[in-house]
Amino acid sequence: MSTFSVAIDGPSGAGKSTIARAVASEFSFLYVDTGAIYRTVGLAVRRAGVGSRDAEAVRALLPELKIDLRYGEDGAQRMFLAGEDVSDEIRTPEISIYASDVSAFAFVREYLMEMQRSLARTYDVIMDGRDIGTVVLPDATLKIFLTASAEARAERRWKELLEKGQTVTFEEVLRDMEYRDRNDSSREAAPLKAAEDAIVVDTTELNFEESCEKVKELIRERMKK
Repeated sequence: MSTFSVAIDGPSGAGKSTIARAVASEFSFLYVDTGAIYRTVGLAVRRAGVGSRDAEAVRALLPELKIDLRYGEDGAQRMFLAGEDVSDEIRTPEISIYASDVSAFAFVREYLMEMQRSLARTYDVIMDGRDIGTVVLPDATLKIFLTASAEARAERRWKELLEKGQTVTFEEVLRDMEYRDRNDSSREAAPLKAAEDAIVVDTTELNFEESCEKVKELIRERMKK
């Protein structure tokens, strides 16, 4: 029996992770946050004292990495680096930059590709990232490209970080987000873009519940086909 896969792509702060996680729970799908995997690689690079754009040093680190995805009873994905739960540490603006830089290396993307594809072969999944519909799961059952204005995305991320007790200004978050947008869209390896057969959903004017409902509607429609 074939699996059902939903690929959700889009820029940083578009709501991919929170929406995908909530929708996955609704349909009893496995939620896979690929961005968290890249963030974990970025954290490992940062901890090793390696520059995020030092290709050879980053390449040399990969064979030593021990990255695990684990799921709690609530279905939330937790990231582990060498056995340590780093799920919160990988969400800082600094690690966001590291993640964006290391993900620009084709060899990093290839290193993580099979981990992601094997999950989609085994489970019904909702997988979010920046190249899921274009590269990781080109044959996904449904492809969605979630987007929103840079200002709206930065405000959401800023409030999220403040709720976690981090001291950061809106301007810093917006600057980091615009950096990631440029970096992710211009990289040679799997640049951020909507797949040709993706359905674009702009969440700028939608709240969380409305965004979730829109994605649920798209899944229900595809399930009928």
